Amino acid sequence: MNANPLLAELQRGTTLENIHRGAFCVVRADGSLVAGAGEMSRPVFPRSAIKSMQALAMFRSGAVAKFGFSDEAIALACASHNGEPRHIEGVAMMLARLGLDAGDLECGAHPPTDAAARTALRAKGEPPTALHNNCSGKHTGMLAVARALGVPTRGYIERDHQVQKLVRAGMEAIIGEPLSVDRCGTDGCSIPTWAAPLSAFARGFARMATGEGLSPEDAAAATRIFEAATGNPFLVRGSNSLDTDLMTAFSGRLMLKIGAEGVFCGALRDKGWGFALKIDDGNHMAAEIVIASLLLAIAAPNAGETAALAAYATRTMRNWRDFEVATWRATDAVKSAMAK
Repeated sequence: MNANPLLAELQRGTTLENIHRGAFCVVRADGSLVAGAGEMSRPVFPRSAIKSMQALAMFRSGAVAKFGFSDEAIALACASHNGEPRHIEGVAMMLARLGLDAGDLECGAHPPTDAAARTALRAKGEPPTALHNNCSGKHTGMLAVARALGVPTRGYIERDHQVQKLVRAGMEAIIGEPLSVDRCGTDGCSIPTWAAPLSAFARGFARMATGEGLSPEDAAAATRIFEAATGNPFLVRGSNSLDTDLMTAFSGRLMLKIGAEGVFCGALRDKGWGFALKIDDGNHMAAEIVIASLLLAIAAPNAGETAALAAYATRTMRNWRDFEVATWRATDAVKSAMAK
């Protein structure tokens, strides 16, 4: 296995302190390569970056129609939200439509990711619940699938549950290849996570953006999912978040979603291109630097989009006395992506 190229680096003073290897690819719906670097065929766990693919099960099961879910609810099903009030209220409303509550969620509880929301919860003297889990919207969508199928909600996170079988089938239809049990793990929120080539996830996002290679029903669902997410970027993540900030700046033409351990996936909808990125060591900051730099190279951004991307493409670290102490930047392997 060849080493992936250096994609991001951290320089402190005149010395290179950290380096981060990884791979990325930009592809069309037919799988043809637009740009890329590294081992694009290497299987990776996409983690939360493919929640929009997992949301297809809500359409295939009839849950969206049965429960009258709005675009806001669909966006929350695609979200890794910060646990801010709008997120919590939205997920609670989804659960109420199902006749369920936070106790039915099997994702576990953790404090809100957003600092202000975390402080407010502590001030109330209240412990976090499963509603505050950043995956609670996705899990509520899966509970809706169980309800629509008429199967038990308990154990919906298990690989052999009908919900997860439908989620898996939808993902296979989107990426265009089978998901193997010998490349299956457990995600942080307890559902199965399936590894597949990085290029397959990029192709899947291109297919969702264009409808090419999908059934008419799945293509229509993919359009609705992307419209919901890009039309409600705050619900997909929240305040001071790259996903939300960039989707807001691109006004609907960019679908973008973070995944744990240095993953980003998405699509430039007007170009019909899907993309996927994996930083080998899972560094979150490196992943943000690289995805912003990659989009600067491939997206032909306007002035407003360029400004939003530039804010994330180069980052200055400051210490507790507000001294500038280090700088993150992408390497030439990313900046020259479209020159090949």
